[in-house]
Amino acid sequence: MIAILARNKAHTLPYFFGYLERLNYPRDRISLWIRSDHNVDNTIDVLKTWLDVHRDSYHSVDFSYEEEPETFSDGPGIFEWSPSHFEHIIHLKEAALKTARKRWADYIMFLDCDVFLENKDTLDLLMKEDKTVIAPVLETLGAYSNYWCGMTEQGYYKRTDNYLPILEREQIGCFDVPMIHSAVLVNLRYKESLNLTFDSRKIENYSGPIDDIIIFAHSARKSGVKMWVSNVEPFGHMMAPLEKENTLQDDREQLQNLKVEMLVDQPEVYISPPLSHFVPKVSEDKLGFDQVYLINLERRPERRERMLNTLSEIGIRAHILKAVDGKALNDTYIEQMGIKMLPEYADPYHKRPLTRGEIGCFLSHYFVWKDIIEHQHRTALVLEDDLRFEPYFRKKIQALVKDVQKIGLLWDLIYLGRKRLSESGEPFVAGVSSLVHVDYSYWTLCYLITLEGAKKLVTANPLPKLVPVDEFLPIMFDKHPEEVWKGYYPKRNLRAFSAQPLLVYPTHYTGEANYISDTEDSDLALSVVKDEL
Repeated sequence: MIAILARNKAHTLPYFFGYLERLNYPRDRISLWIRSDHNVDNTIDVLKTWLDVHRDSYHSVDFSYEEEPETFSDGPGIFEWSPSHFEHIIHLKEAALKTARKRWADYIMFLDCDVFLENKDTLDLLMKEDKTVIAPVLETLGAYSNYWCGMTEQGYYKRTDNYLPILEREQIGCFDVPMIHSAVLVNLRYKESLNLTFDSRKIENYSGPIDDIIIFAHSARKSGVKMWVSNVEPFGHMMAPLEKENTLQDDREQLQNLKVEMLVDQPEVYISPPLSHFVPKVSEDKLGFDQVYLINLERRPERRERMLNTLSEIGIRAHILKAVDGKALNDTYIEQMGIKMLPEYADPYHKRPLTRGEIGCFLSHYFVWKDIIEHQHRTALVLEDDLRFEPYFRKKIQALVKDVQKIGLLWDLIYLGRKRLSESGEPFVAGVSSLVHVDYSYWTLCYLITLEGAKKLVTANPLPKLVPVDEFLPIMFDKHPEEVWKGYYPKRNLRAFSAQPLLVYPTHYTGEANYISDTEDSDLALSVVKDEL
């Protein structure tokens, strides 16, 4: 049996049910126990719509709701946990537990409806661990998760050193912890589960907080039942709880940012089909820039799909620029373009000449700059297809641009994502708290560029003296350590800056699972080495 308490979650339910439907577990062996009350949104309508379609596919459905009142009398805030709110939740969870026992259910899962179980095998994987009480490790936008590794005698959270290694999967396995919540599977076949409760009155001499998850954890400890958390596989994501001052709009924004993070490792965020009309369409624009470019290799359609879905979530309309594929580059094309490697160039780490992938990457950005000049775009945002956006990217970039305009800063290029290589300090720009004077950096994941900046880069005539694009840019803003390389570019007047903190990062780093490089993992372009300038 799955117990679901839905309150003011109309915005999460289309995704919650989208992943629930995809679980690899027979629906006719799952009973649903759903309660909803104290809503100020249309949560009940969403539940009714979904049940109209899916009710008959489950073993049984026990659905009850109350349309009034909309809030608790002693805590009107949507995210306020007043005493009556806690008592109400405790009553409902205890009723669900009692119902599951009465129906001789083998398991009960208490599942918050802002949990998204992306791993289709979640139920089977948890059951195979053969624990009385277990939860999957869930990710959020930060370090918050659905378990504690430490608890005080009074029942409150205690910071420990082993929390992050479990969350970040530096240690993988099943771990004994004092607290789990939000997605808890209880094996009711074990006799020791009979003493588990959410009702503090059933626990002798209980003096802790009136809090459902703390009472449940205390009852487990009192009964000698260990709580476990598993990270044997990535299981999914969850929303972090908000403060009582927060609004539903704050939660909707958190959901949007969480969906963007979920899209790092999946092509789309799944919506239950009958609930798609409850999901508002995000209006798309160019963030005030004349153009937004997305550079994508034609043979990487999965990256294109992921990025377009991500940009759609953020509300950004992008022009796809077909990247130059280094693997398809031949000597004839290289010769026609007048491409020759800068004679003294050697990769700083591998001491090798240019690869065809690096030439393709440079040309992709070069053609963006040419397009900016051709269409006289005053400003543009350039994106590669292997990046992840920081939460609230849209708000942050708009605030950055506003601050830059406010002080009248003259700029040609602003990195939004990069790999900083210089150890020297990068002073902040006076009057802007999120912008620094940039030093030697790698990567061209994402940057802002002006028409004047594009002209400077193209006018430098880089093709007959080529270096990788992330070496070329530091040369052009005169922060490259290689004096000989800089000598080939006498006019180094690109006005470059960087967002600080950065607004984008790579989806994956070297050595990680799913890491792919289209520049490093390609043939050496030996034809450009033989020719002299």
